Amino acid sequence: NGTGCVLSASSEFPEGFFTPQERKDGGIVIYFLIILYMFLAVSIVCDDYFLPSLEIISECLGLSQDVAGATFMAAGSSAPELVTAFLGVFVTKGDIGVSTILGSAVYNLLGISAACGLFSSMVSRLSCWPLFRDCLAYTISVAAVLAMISDNRIYWYESASLLLIYGCYILVLCFDIKINQYLMKKFSPCCTCFTKAMEENAEQQPLVGWREESGPLIRQQSRTDSGIFQDELDYSQLSKSMHGLDEISEDHPSVFTVPEADMKRILWVLSLPIITLLYLTIPDCRRQFWRNWFMVTFLISAAWISAITYVLVWMITIAGETLGIPESVMGLTLLAAGTSVPDTVASVLVARKGNGDMAMSNIVGSNVFDMLCLGIPWFIKTAFINTSGPIEVNSGGLTYTAISLICSVVFIFLAVHLNGWKIDKKLGAICLVLYLVFTILSILYELGIIGNNPTRVCGN
Repeated sequence: NGTGCVLSASSEFPEGFFTPQERKDGGIVIYFLIILYMFLAVSIVCDDYFLPSLEIISECLGLSQDVAGATFMAAGSSAPELVTAFLGVFVTKGDIGVSTILGSAVYNLLGISAACGLFSSMVSRLSCWPLFRDCLAYTISVAAVLAMISDNRIYWYESASLLLIYGCYILVLCFDIKINQYLMKKFSPCCTCFTKAMEENAEQQPLVGWREESGPLIRQQSRTDSGIFQDELDYSQLSKSMHGLDEISEDHPSVFTVPEADMKRILWVLSLPIITLLYLTIPDCRRQFWRNWFMVTFLISAAWISAITYVLVWMITIAGETLGIPESVMGLTLLAAGTSVPDTVASVLVARKGNGDMAMSNIVGSNVFDMLCLGIPWFIKTAFINTSGPIEVNSGGLTYTAISLICSVVFIFLAVHLNGWKIDKKLGAICLVLYLVFTILSILYELGIIGNNPTRVCGN
């Protein structure tokens, strides 16, 4: 803004229920307990409601796992970013800070990839086309955003072009099977990863009993392992029944069923309040009675994810302020990770099921959706509310932001390629090291140690 400083992150949230002195005297412990409980709440929403609804949506629309991850999964888990973007444009009038764009985007690409590799108990195979498609779309959308804010002004036709880019991305996803088939035929002689994908698909084809034997190879490959929970009996039965080949013999167990393992039983007792609240507000589409309400389950669970993430980021912001963590460091680390908790939880859960394409498409697709999150409020404000002039934004650190985002996309693509197109602990370790390097360099930049433009918080 005009004073050359940025507002404190805590200024965008209500005041905490403790004074600064009370927090320093021990009240900070309450904030950390709330943060842990919010993490638990997000995992429950994703595991019990969000991902099962996504499973049924994918089966009903015939979506492959990568397309489902790049569209519905990315939109649902990125709902907090959409809410934040609207608040930033219409309420707080905040600029697009380097911390917000750089921290969240790099964390989504490298941090979540590291979590998927390190926390997954099985190795997930990846396909070339979905990752290349999503990385290319994200690179184009980032380049468009950076070009728009280079003059510190956003006009209606510029924000409309963002919506157009995302529309083209969705159009490509609609014809994903045909494009994938064409590319496999065109580039398989010179690209070994396409050849390996076709060979692996041929090996997997006999294992998938309900798919048409006479269907084209690419259709078989695109649909293989499209279900999120194919390895679990009840979800496998659900998926088959939707294709008219089997009937659900038993209803899904109630969420109030006490687990047998001691540790799970303790967590279940602690999470009983949130389990009860979610049970009363979200229809459980895993049960026969609510099965046709899967879209309602998807929308309400996305709303709950947004609400829980808001509380989580609020608590993290106040806790960081109490501990004296600099704003720039908070934006690039704790806040970036906090706003991406739904993406992290959802991606890790599907990666643990062996659906690597869905996990990676959600990681990159969420970033593409974040660009749309910027375009929607910008377009509404410039085209319908304030038509007299453009939106003023701050494009400080533009060059560094562009280089970092593009490098992170290139690095994740090369890391996956060099790792043999699979998600494992080795890839997780590589992504973790890259994320730490990016974070350290970004913090040094914002503190003014690298470059000559340190970020200063207003009032400090």
